[in-house]
Amino acid sequence: MTSKPLYLLFFLLALLAGCTGVKKTSTPALPQKSADAPVSEQKLKEFEYLFIEALKQKTLGNPQRAVSLFASCLEIDPNSTAAMYELANLHVASNDLTSAALLLEKAISINNSNKWYKLMLANIYQQTKKYAEAAQLFDQLLKEEPENHEYLYMKAMLYSSAKNYDEAIRAFNELEKKVGLNEQISVAKEQVYLANGKIKEAFAELQKLISSNPAEPRYYGLLADLYLDQGDKENALKHYRKILEMDPANGYVQFSLATFYREQGDSVRAFEHTKLGFSSQEVDIETKLQLYLLMTGENSPAKLSEAQNEELIKILLEAHPADFRVYMVYAEFLIRRDRNNEAREQLLKVIDLGNNEYLVWEQILYLDNDQQDWNSLYQHSKNVINLFPNQPQVYFLHAVACLQLEKLNETVAVVEEGMNYVVDNPPLKGQFLMLKGEASYKLGMLNEAFELFDQAIKLDPENFIAQNNYAYYLSLESRDLEKAERMSGRVIERFPTNPTYLDTHAWVLFKKKNYSLAKFYMETALSNGGSENPTLLEHYGDILMMLEKTDEALDYWNRAKQLGSDSATLDRKIKEKRYIDEKK
Repeated sequence: MTSKPLYLLFFLLALLAGCTGVKKTSTPALPQKSADAPVSEQKLKEFEYLFIEALKQKTLGNPQRAVSLFASCLEIDPNSTAAMYELANLHVASNDLTSAALLLEKAISINNSNKWYKLMLANIYQQTKKYAEAAQLFDQLLKEEPENHEYLYMKAMLYSSAKNYDEAIRAFNELEKKVGLNEQISVAKEQVYLANGKIKEAFAELQKLISSNPAEPRYYGLLADLYLDQGDKENALKHYRKILEMDPANGYVQFSLATFYREQGDSVRAFEHTKLGFSSQEVDIETKLQLYLLMTGENSPAKLSEAQNEELIKILLEAHPADFRVYMVYAEFLIRRDRNNEAREQLLKVIDLGNNEYLVWEQILYLDNDQQDWNSLYQHSKNVINLFPNQPQVYFLHAVACLQLEKLNETVAVVEEGMNYVVDNPPLKGQFLMLKGEASYKLGMLNEAFELFDQAIKLDPENFIAQNNYAYYLSLESRDLEKAERMSGRVIERFPTNPTYLDTHAWVLFKKKNYSLAKFYMETALSNGGSENPTLLEHYGDILMMLEKTDEALDYWNRAKQLGSDSATLDRKIKEKRYIDEKK
């Protein structure tokens, strides 16, 4: 059989949700002395103390202590049904349903009149798929409360789950006599008849429902669904169209028609009806979003193209412009397709609509960083610090923006404030220290900067950015070149095709006057995407000049200049045809 169209599916889910529990209005009383096994006054006082202490421990969230105390109660009075009930409750909370059931079965054998014991045991039987036993408990409960319609409904549903279809129908019929013709009962009976292979009776139930209210379009939808389940496409389509005649704005039937046409292999018509359903103001946004997620899931039969996927989102935006969830869905769609700038715009609309959740802001900050939009990252992270002053990641991203915007003293101040909120996270602390080291280096505080880099790498040996930058700065200063070579060597061992890291390693070797090996690594960097980077081209020219390849060196220096190099010595190098160290 085919699956139910969405509008019916939601109804059935609501139906089942409404019948899975029972309302509790009282609790078992503290036990008295058992007539069969008398307890002395002293033992009774001890029992009462332990029982009250157990309840206290349960309330305080100490279930193991409570279990031990209730067990002690049962040692004093093995027939205390209240202790059994409370102990069963604790076993249910720890998912030990077998122990809970044994306790409740014993409690009921001692006190057969307590409905709470039976209700809890029925719930356990239902969870462990002992449907017939659960139904029999509701049978017993009905003898005490014959007018309790919820008990009768649960009895019917449980007999259905136990595949005792005749008993289930008898219970539903009894309930129908008490409450009258009811859509919930009729649909449940239809499902029982279908499970029992009684197709004719299933149709009769829905026809009876339609006869009771011929103006209700939903009933024709139920009938159309049933025809479709039975492979009668002609009658299914006839009744779907009848719904549209009765209620042209009915969006739910559009989804049913979309399912119908999709199952016939007509994807074009299916998508057209899907769009009409998404446009409908009668269909709530929760239903539409749930359907969208189902249709765009990995195993969805809808098989939407990327363009169709986006078209549905834009229809949702038009139909529900004030619902922030739609913009979040669109942002996720865009992020998955690397359209990060557009995704950020959608998330900012989420914020404009009043949703200031941290995770939304965090995603915006990551997108700012990804786009290298340092001004936006600076302002956004500043706003988020005011909203969420205890989030260290926000301080880190604000420090990144400060560093990129050359706000060096502010970088140091933000790092020092942000580190106050780092708890048990050495790698993040190392990242903070790296940023402070970068700012200190640019402020000319070299010794402090190098000490900070050492601390950062010690906290996070996998921080390859810190190792690369530290090695490069050491090479620029011609300091600790052996250490710089070891660090940059570790980095390129991990990232053998990264042109920036290869350039650093080549430059360390250059400063060590190992020009031939430096040339090899720089050529590797250029062949791995660095050929348009003016700094790398200038460095290659420097290496070539030291290898006395003057014409080739001039060629690379000129190419670096054409690409916009900001080197302070490049023009002099070209003019004087010699390598000039920027530090001299």
